[in-house]
Amino acid sequence: MASARRRLRHRWRLPAAISAVFFLSLLVLLSFLAPPLREHPALPDRRFLRLPRHRSSPHDPHLKESNVSRSAVVEEIVRVPHGDESARDDLWMSKLAVNYYGCSVPSNKYLDAKLTTYSDRYLMIATSGGLNQQRTGITDAVVAARILNATLVVPKLDQRSFWKDASNFGEIFDVDWFISFLSKDVRIIKELPKKGGRVIRGPHTTCVPRKCTQRCYLTRVLPVLLKKHVVQLTKFDYRLANRLDTDLQKLRCKVNYHSLRFTNQIQEMGDKLIGRMRAKSQHFIALHLRLEPDMLAFSGCYYGGGDKERMELGKIRKRWKTLHTSNPEKERRHGKCPLTPEEVGLMLRALGYDEDVHIYVASGEIYGGNETLAPLKALFPNFHSKETLASKEELAPFSAFSSRMAALDFVVCDESDAFVTNNNGNMAKILAGRRRYFGHKRTIRPNAKKLYSVFLNRNNMTWDMFATKVRAYQKGFMGEPKEIRPGRGEFHENPAPCICERSGSDARIDSSSINQNSNKGNISRGVSVPPYINSRAGEVDLLDLEYGDDSLIGRETTDPTDPDSTDPDTEDTDTDEALSD
Repeated sequence: MASARRRLRHRWRLPAAISAVFFLSLLVLLSFLAPPLREHPALPDRRFLRLPRHRSSPHDPHLKESNVSRSAVVEEIVRVPHGDESARDDLWMSKLAVNYYGCSVPSNKYLDAKLTTYSDRYLMIATSGGLNQQRTGITDAVVAARILNATLVVPKLDQRSFWKDASNFGEIFDVDWFISFLSKDVRIIKELPKKGGRVIRGPHTTCVPRKCTQRCYLTRVLPVLLKKHVVQLTKFDYRLANRLDTDLQKLRCKVNYHSLRFTNQIQEMGDKLIGRMRAKSQHFIALHLRLEPDMLAFSGCYYGGGDKERMELGKIRKRWKTLHTSNPEKERRHGKCPLTPEEVGLMLRALGYDEDVHIYVASGEIYGGNETLAPLKALFPNFHSKETLASKEELAPFSAFSSRMAALDFVVCDESDAFVTNNNGNMAKILAGRRRYFGHKRTIRPNAKKLYSVFLNRNNMTWDMFATKVRAYQKGFMGEPKEIRPGRGEFHENPAPCICERSGSDARIDSSSINQNSNKGNISRGVSVPPYINSRAGEVDLLDLEYGDDSLIGRETTDPTDPDSTDPDTEDTDTDEALSD
């Protein structure tokens, strides 16, 4: 009886096995016939793009164990449909921008500097960091001199820190314009007066805490100034509070957006680069990629380069003795890592920018070189930089000076139709504030914290789903008016007291309007300001360093790329800060 049951079981095993094999074969066949999830199922006739991807992606769940070299790149089909720019009329400008304009004329209570300046008070400033960080110091130095009723000596630029740029103030900025334009606000001189061939008095050197308020300057600095008569404030970056009286905030804007004008040599070369971009396309994007080795090392992020990357960036990271050991995956999950070039490209395509858009990349030496940039170039083949637009001979007067090279990038980024920043640093924030002031020109900042999960799972969703999520998460990060509430964020990024709103349908600018022809410094009254006029018609003002520049505006610290930047005289210094320009 038992043997009969065994024979019966063997009799049924064969048909069951055949059925299983047939069923699995059918599944395999169907999987070949079915379109991948990444494809756009509703548009089978749309063209798609081949995009090379690194096998060791920063979002790889096995990242920590990966030792795959950055050169080990595999060709993977990533289906990215061509966008339809005509369907998006807000790619290059905000529809709401026409309702806002920059305004920095002070109130009637604001007195002329001739009535407020004491003849025996001299303030000297030694800035810190790269060009952008120094720009904030220069701006705040003028305001500090106004608070102290002192004469300001033209600030000294930092020539000792990481970038070893020997440029002085007059080699970057039009110093005569700086002095004359601000003559009614603060008395400014090029150097201390001399008597008998010698300066009247040597300076007393000190340092103020970060975010020092008006009262802080009056209680800490003024008594020393009254006693010593000449005071020099060192490491002067972010040494002024974010919130000040409205007239002082407007002075900040006047200094930053109107008095700081590049030298003719820098401006003319920058204008040439802009002209060459305009000759290629009606619109262009400027991208501040910020993937230099020092930035990546300071951030503590990991980009899939295996032990070689860890060793190289770890060696650079040792320059900052106060940095803690970081968790790269945690940093990326919290949105503290710059996006990879591929992620930047995918974000822009999802927002609606098509592959024929021309991109100007403002950057220093990219870690990994062309291999790192390959995915972005695949998504946007029209890829330019100052090095590709200008000859070596044209760039020769600038190439040995990091600040001057950064200034060229700043000029182009400021005049771009859309500016995309890939970090939360000084150049990004100063440009964001400037573009708000001059008409809310399109300024895109990746919402890295929210986008992290989208990039992590992008291969498990359709393109439409991916693009929809990107657009949803980028709301509030596109440079629209009032994205940031007044008083929130750094003043240099959100100069709310200097941005006025038109009432109703009134197209006239009120008496505190600033002419868009800002780089000539003209503050005009009752002049209509179109929102997207060339903000540097004629001459310009601006400045910022990008390559390995200073510390992140958002979280304070002394110059992070300066090995000697520990500042014992400074209070509330937070060393958990990232490089920013």
